[in-house]
Amino acid sequence: MSNENNFVLNGHSERDSISNGSCNVSTIIEAKVKKARSFVELTLLNTSNSVKTVGRNERRVLVLYTGGTIGMVKNRDGVLIPQKNAFENLIRAYPQLHDNMFWRHRLSEADFDTSLLVLPEAKELDLRICYKIIEYDTLLDSSNMTEAEWIKIAEDIMKYYEQYDGFVVLHGTDTLSYTASALSFMFENIGKAIILTGSQIPIFEPRSDGVDNFVSSLLIAGGLNIPEVTVFFGSKLFRGNRTRKISVNNLFAFDSPNCVPLVEVGIDLEVNKKAIFKPTVIEKCHLHAKMSKNVGLLRIFPSISSSVIKAFCQPPIEGVVLESYGAGNIPSNRDDVFQEIAAAVKRGVIFVNITQCTTGSVVIPLYETGRLIAECGVISGYDMTPEAALTKLSYVLSKTELTYQQKIEMMVTNIRGELTNTSSIAIEDSTLIDALASSLNIQSPKKLIEVTEKVFNALLLYAIDHDDSRAVKKMLDMGADVNAQNSEGRTVLHEAILKGNVPIIEYLLKNGANVHLKTRCGETPLLTAIHKDNRTVITLLKQCGAHLASVDTKPVAEMLSLAARSGVVEKLESLRIAGADLNVSDEIKQTPLHKAVLCNNQDVVKYLLRHGVSRDVTDVLGFTPLDCAEKLKYEDIIAMLKQ
Repeated sequence: MSNENNFVLNGHSERDSISNGSCNVSTIIEAKVKKARSFVELTLLNTSNSVKTVGRNERRVLVLYTGGTIGMVKNRDGVLIPQKNAFENLIRAYPQLHDNMFWRHRLSEADFDTSLLVLPEAKELDLRICYKIIEYDTLLDSSNMTEAEWIKIAEDIMKYYEQYDGFVVLHGTDTLSYTASALSFMFENIGKAIILTGSQIPIFEPRSDGVDNFVSSLLIAGGLNIPEVTVFFGSKLFRGNRTRKISVNNLFAFDSPNCVPLVEVGIDLEVNKKAIFKPTVIEKCHLHAKMSKNVGLLRIFPSISSSVIKAFCQPPIEGVVLESYGAGNIPSNRDDVFQEIAAAVKRGVIFVNITQCTTGSVVIPLYETGRLIAECGVISGYDMTPEAALTKLSYVLSKTELTYQQKIEMMVTNIRGELTNTSSIAIEDSTLIDALASSLNIQSPKKLIEVTEKVFNALLLYAIDHDDSRAVKKMLDMGADVNAQNSEGRTVLHEAILKGNVPIIEYLLKNGANVHLKTRCGETPLLTAIHKDNRTVITLLKQCGAHLASVDTKPVAEMLSLAARSGVVEKLESLRIAGADLNVSDEIKQTPLHKAVLCNNQDVVKYLLRHGVSRDVTDVLGFTPLDCAEKLKYEDIIAMLKQ
């Protein structure tokens, strides 16, 4: 253990008492004030002066250009129109969007994808963002978007999900909140960032807000760990299913009335880590590519007639988002209205009650008007936006395997951070935070957050290093960041895998540990598990969606080659379970089977043949594995290869 952890819990009894919460934490901290001060200074220094590694620290982002104002150009008449196949070419000419010198330098590398663009270096992130733009055949004004386009965008992202670290969707602003909300529900157990953005002024205009929106989206998608569907606009990153367009002509066109921003972009990128929605199950990301069209928004107004409600609720309508007054009220003296709503509910129509107000929530009925509508079978949508309520209803109704009651339960449950109810509010233990503030005499709230993050993360790492599962749980409950990275980019999950404590690894994964985060050298948790030959952990990570597809192929190819040459079948098996291609070839086009033959490793040859590797691949000299065996006169291997 490093010195930065030793100060925290030097004694065995202190560690035990911390883990079960039985001791006075303030007393421990007070007793170690001097060491605490030096620890804080050390950790802050290590963070700000991290040493660059030799390995390339890059992230790849896929950009889907669907249309919208951001990419429009003026025609001869001065009218803004989308121009086919112009966007990427124009982007390449903008130095703040593409580092052409760096791109030309990379052209000499055989494995470099020349279709990529490269962002200039950003001081906020010590890594390079490379991105590829896919332009849709038909560029749409967002007013023309339907659920069919939502599904297309989702399917395109899923198609490339394993090849990129993050995704940016360029989209018109008018229906951007609907698309963001829909995508947030369609992607189940998402592990990577999907950011929707656009602009009020085209990106190629002198006063455009598009450059900042686009660049910031790329940096966040590739460089920060925010595995959600989000919207970036006007220097803020919002949860996608919490956003609303609030202005037609203001550059700050979007807001998130009932949810704080996840990131605020100023001189620095300020991430609200506690606000990020984290998964609680061990499952990989998959796409639910269905949305019901049989939903609608019905806004209550003073003179609304029962005939309007009756007509609105006729088949094929299956779900209605009811926009009521205040905290969920409709007129209590309108029996005809209540009767029509109750009749529709009896027919199986799901009614979700949300407020017409910009902020606030539909709560447990405070007034008779709210109580009566609840008695009709109308369920609360809490503080969901109209866009979120409508798209969630569309998503839930498309799950035909669910019963009516299960759909009701899903609608009132917070499944993607789309609503706030009492069950989703965590109560944090502030004992240690208060002790740190007092002991270190920290007055600034921002400084206190920075220091407590360092201390909590050190405590969490200490607990993992000592296989103390109770302390791990305690620290996460108190606010430790489950995805904290050190100066080398190693996460808590990386460290737990090195220790090999499966219950702790499972607990981290169930509390939001991200399997896709890489070290500065590009090592994912899955690669760490392969190095340790821990197949139980490899399988567990795969269940969470970990994969090798987006990892640099060189380390995988090198491990395969070394294992084949050294006769280490166990390593080959670990790589195979992790999803490695056993036919991958090196720089001289030799496969692991070539290597095994050349080194006369018969067990490896048997293993590879048993798993169906190709026998006909030729190397740079045109030799197959059989050719190599015959030249070396390895009779036993020749016999195996000829079977």
